[in-house]
Amino acid sequence: MVVFDVDGVLTDGGLLYGEYGEQLKRFNVKDGVALKLLPKWGVEVAIITAKDSAPLRKRMQDLGIKHFYPGCHNKADAYKTLIETLNINRQNTAYVGDDVIDLQVMPLAGVSFCPADAHELVVRSCDITLNVNGGQGVAREVADRILACRMPLEHAYGLAIKPEFEKVI
Repeated sequence: MVVFDVDGVLTDGGLLYGEYGEQLKRFNVKDGVALKLLPKWGVEVAIITAKDSAPLRKRMQDLGIKHFYPGCHNKADAYKTLIETLNINRQNTAYVGDDVIDLQVMPLAGVSFCPADAHELVVRSCDITLNVNGGQGVAREVADRILACRMPLEHAYGLAIKPEFEKVI
């Protein structure tokens, strides 16, 4: 299982507000492919984020994310509940975060990742610092690293070129 934070990981961490105060978020389409591809190869995907918004909920719905914990301020408890519910050994999990709130979860996961532009304390604490910044394909790089350990990437991405890949189940 791979657990992702959102702001600063799946987004660049910026918050945009429209004329009427509505919040807007920008997601990277490459991450969408990764978040849909991992479960097709037996890797559960979860999102645990301190924020909650209509755009975030819409994106998770569009991607078919089953394990979604918005507005979560105790990420460690959510993570523990998730691995217990799914009966997954923590050594078989990865956590991806960028800021100090994520430090409560990173030591619990089998491996931790952070974007290149993560907070200094997170970079020092995580196992793997990625090559890309938040919102620039973090989930895609994580997925590529995980899938490449299991099979050639050409094989893994063979599913993504099929028309049915875009359908959300």
